Amino acid sequence: MKFNQISALLAACVLVGGCMMGPNYRKPLVDLPEETASADYSVFTTVKWWEAFNDPILNQMEEEALQYNKDLRLAMARVDEARANVGVAVADQLPGLSVAGETGRAGNARGSGQTQSTAGAVVSFELDLWGKYRRLSEAARAQLLASEANRDNVRLALTANVARGYFSLRALDEQLNIATRTLQTRQESVRVYQSRYENGYCTEVDLRRIEASMASVQAQQQELKLSIEKAETALTVLLGRSPRAMVQDGVERGQSLAAMTLVPDVPEGLPSDLLARRPDVRQAEGQLMAANANIGAARAAYFPSIPLTASAGYASAALNQLFTGGQQGVWALTAKVTGPIFAGGKIRSQNKAVKAKYVQMLATYEKTVQGAFKEALDAIAANKINRDVFDSYQQQTRAMRRSYDLTKKQEEAGLIDVTDLLNVESTLLSAEMSESSARLSELNSVVTLCQALGGGWNQNDGFSAQEKTK
Repeated sequence: MKFNQISALLAACVLVGGCMMGPNYRKPLVDLPEETASADYSVFTTVKWWEAFNDPILNQMEEEALQYNKDLRLAMARVDEARANVGVAVADQLPGLSVAGETGRAGNARGSGQTQSTAGAVVSFELDLWGKYRRLSEAARAQLLASEANRDNVRLALTANVARGYFSLRALDEQLNIATRTLQTRQESVRVYQSRYENGYCTEVDLRRIEASMASVQAQQQELKLSIEKAETALTVLLGRSPRAMVQDGVERGQSLAAMTLVPDVPEGLPSDLLARRPDVRQAEGQLMAANANIGAARAAYFPSIPLTASAGYASAALNQLFTGGQQGVWALTAKVTGPIFAGGKIRSQNKAVKAKYVQMLATYEKTVQGAFKEALDAIAANKINRDVFDSYQQQTRAMRRSYDLTKKQEEAGLIDVTDLLNVESTLLSAEMSESSARLSELNSVVTLCQALGGGWNQNDGFSAQEKTK
């Protein structure tokens, strides 16, 4: 039999369409709300959603994190591993070609004998009559989708954390400026009252009260400096910077909190199709698809397997003649059937295990979808409410600044004592800090909404997972 005859036979075997064991994947039905136009949410779901804040330093940090962050590099390597596993699974469906050769000597009782040598190619292939390898390939592709979705999930979480970390740093910078400005005011008050006390125009009680108030603000200032140091190092880790860069290079600043651009208010309703594109939802569905495919692969173990082996080559009575002449062509085609008879319940238990795994992945998928809608609803509510909270704190700060100006004039005119001034000044400091924190919450709620809606996807991400595994 010639090589081309063997190849034609095995090619025909590859095309034999056996039955596929196990259920075909069907997307689970989930009770979802009515659809809302996803185009209304485009500002939250664009690939580079952080650019909506119009801060070039933030944009630069996001790009740096996407290039150097270690968690993202780990997730990308796992995608490469899953893609390689798909190649392994596909290769299992194809014939294997190897080269084999042997030489030996045989004789009788008197010791005479003859050397026999052979060399040739061996092709092996197992008929996938029950779809075992096709199901395993389907499972590998589904795991690849899950790995890609996990990478996207890490990417989305990373970009969201970079934005939150940057906003927190800018909020701490602003609060440090507030504390420093207040400390300067208190230091001036201490200087004035020290002079008054030395000249007998105030009591020591008033002087010590102002000194204590100054020390309190000074301590608050130092605590803010420490928080800024921690925020900077946390950002450098997210950006993937080296230990040397963490020590030597500072963290750049861009827009102030007040200058940050806020995206428009969120429209009414909830876009179900956007939530289906969330990376964690796609990851859960990929794992569900893999578990479904593994049911068929495990069920195929009940049925016999048919491995084929074909070989062709040359044989010679002498090793030195094998490739120079004096050889004859040889070929062989063998097939055998192996099937389970008794395995102590192993196959049955394996089938129960993969079915239980599918139930687990189904529950995980449904829970992930529930969590996606919860996070989206909470983010939409927070986005609206935090804006109202910021407006209230901003109004409070304006009122307290006016109150402080009036109280300061009364204190200078001797109409009230210093205690009243310190109380108003402390309330103003608290109002300014609260306004800064409210602005931070307002910005973070936008980030959370982008993350809850799966920000960072494009039109090609809206694929059918079932179609992509084919």
